This record gives sequence, structure tokens and C-alpha cells, in this order.
Amino acid sequence: MGVVTPPKQDRSRATRQRLLEAAVSCLAERGWAGSTVAVVAERAGVSRGAAQHHFPTREDLFTAAVEYVAEERSQALRELATQDRTALVAALVDLYTGPLFRAALQLWVAASNEEQLRSRVTELEARVGRETHRIAVQLLDADESRPGVRETVQGLLDMARGLGLANLLTDDTARRRRVVAQWAALLDEALG
Repeated sequence: MGVVTPPKQDRSRATRQRLLEAAVSCLAERGWAGSTVAVVAERAGVSRGAAQHHFPTREDLFTAAVEYVAEERSQALRELATQDRTALVAALVDLYTGPLFRAALQLWVAASNEEQLRSRVTELEARVGRETHRIAVQLLDADESRPGVRETVQGLLDMARGLGLANLLTDDTARRRRVVAQWAALLDEALG
């Protein structure tokens, strides 16, 4: 019996996924300037033509990559079991200390200088931000009808982003643990 090859659609989906994952890795490790379609294609183990078949432009590739991983991150967040506040705050902060945040940051910096990319990244980040906020509200069982609660949750996410930035240059784990514990205590007080 011969080798069974997956249907063309399955192979295409697998190629697309490899390209998206390689694009995020490249952005996180090499930044925007060092991340080209050719570099991503090589890392994904496909030809440049195959990469351009799936993503006609560099902007298409990298915005799709960040969106793909953001959706994966949102799914992982939704699957978090109800935990104590400190564990939930730590999980939310962890979103901003990994390769996705590093890749997204590279995309933000590029978008700040490239008008064509800016509108796409702005729309993507607004959508991701709303979804992350919504999930955080659910996880924290926060009642946003109470004054200040919405701002408290948003402050948590803004603080988490700041901790992610601080972690880019040096390992900030010890300080981050203390800040997470303090924010969890503040949330217990603010959210009841």
C-alpha cells in the first residue's frame, strides 16, 4: 500500500499554520526589520512562493500571525479554571511577558512608522484589547455596573502591559511577583 497524503486543503491549512507560527517567532526574535517573508518561509519549511500564496504581502502575513496567536491566547484564557485572584492576575500578566507580546510590540513599533500597516494594527489591537478585557471581567467575576470596576480591570491590563515592557530588557520575575500579589490584594478590595 502506498503512502497516504493528506487532502490538499489539510496540507494548505497546515502550511498556513506553520507560516503564522514562524512569523510570530521571527518578529519576537528578530524584530520587524529582520523579519521578511523569505525568512519566515525558510523557518516554516516552505517556499517563498507558497508563503506569498497564503499571504500576498508582508503586512498580511504579520498581522495575520499576531491575530492568530492572539486568538490562541484568548482561547487559553477562556479555559482557565476559576482560581484565586493572585493566580488569575499572574495568568493575565503572563500574557504580556511571552513571545506573542514581544511580536505584537514589534508590529506596533513598525506600525507607528508605516501608515499602510498602522490602520490594520490599530484595528487588530482594539479588537484584541476588547476581547482581553471582556475575558478578564469574566475571570475576575467583576461587576462593571459598579463605579470604578471597569477602570480597575483596565488598570490591571495596562499594568500587565507595563510589566511586559519592563521584562523585555531584563528578567523582571521577582519584582513582577510582588506587583502581582499587590494587584491581587487591590482587586480583592475593589471588586469585593
